[in-house]
Amino acid sequence: MKRLVIKIGSNILASAEKGLNIRRIHCIAKDVSEAVDEGYEIVMVSSGAVAAGLTKLGLKQRPHDIKLKQAAAAIGQSTLMWAYEKSFLEFGKKVAQVLLTRDDITNRLRYINAKNTLTTLLGYGVIPIINENDPVAVDEIKFGDNDLLASLVAGLVEADLLVILSDVDGLYTADPKKNPDARLISEVDEITEGIEKIAGGAGSCVGTGGMYSKLLSAKKATAQGIAVNIISGRKEGLLQNLLRGERLGTSFKPKEEHLCSRKRWIAFGLRSKGSIFLDSGAVRAIIEKGKSLLPSGIIGLDGSFDVGDAVNCLDQSRIRIAKGLTNYSSSDIERIKGKKTSEIEHILGYKYSDEVIHRDNMVVET
Repeated sequence: MKRLVIKIGSNILASAEKGLNIRRIHCIAKDVSEAVDEGYEIVMVSSGAVAAGLTKLGLKQRPHDIKLKQAAAAIGQSTLMWAYEKSFLEFGKKVAQVLLTRDDITNRLRYINAKNTLTTLLGYGVIPIINENDPVAVDEIKFGDNDLLASLVAGLVEADLLVILSDVDGLYTADPKKNPDARLISEVDEITEGIEKIAGGAGSCVGTGGMYSKLLSAKKATAQGIAVNIISGRKEGLLQNLLRGERLGTSFKPKEEHLCSRKRWIAFGLRSKGSIFLDSGAVRAIIEKGKSLLPSGIIGLDGSFDVGDAVNCLDQSRIRIAKGLTNYSSSDIERIKGKKTSEIEHILGYKYSDEVIHRDNMVVET
């Protein structure tokens, strides 16, 4: 194990009443610096900008107004980075701020550029500190959270381990803040629907995530072959103990068969723009025979999308069996669905490809 992504939530670093917890930031910097000194490459995904900005604006709780959230993020981001800069400097470490939006993940060129930048920083011994670019990215504030970002970054940098620092020791059988009989689940081999139900509930007043959000992040990371640990972020020294083999918090086992870099990007980096419905023959061809999707196997579609967009492939029960990049727009597919490949050019007047989705651009559900 060499490369780690560490995700730190708002409720670990800050409160709306007191702002940033400088002492805890110092403790995190100490733990991370010691791990770097032991040969680990570490990328941090840190929340806290909005929470830090709330104090400067004189607000006591996270606002609902998007513009006010953006203002708080803009004010708090410099405060957060300055706190990290000072703390890491005490341990002789350099840090770099990297702000990402969803567009930086969905655009293939920007995705590769981001990967190259992060890899270069790690090569120079610099610790990248990543956050969503909240002041300009409305969707990220309204719908996103840094748990999701952490899983995407872990795939981006091809991390070996994602460590999520939480305000509890890990995943419990019930909310330990409400139920004294709740038991810590130390190991999860597979994230099932039952496990997901255990993790239900909302997050803190200063952040957007909760345990369910962390579980979804773990699910995406393990599907990419990345191990995940959820541990307490309020206890100093846990990171070193974890890296030395001590069983802490909740560990999630990575899947043995995982995707190549490009297919990870298709599966987790792209948002689907629509759906294509397949007949049973096309479903069998994709799942059992490893084939591409041809127009003859398409019986319907939903949504409006263009060439190169990501779309879901659904069976007749509306269950997703694959996701891929389409060679044709939704309007073109509507015209060629159910037809043979030899008829495409006659119907459309041109032909990009025999396949609506080529196997190389398709990720099949497992």
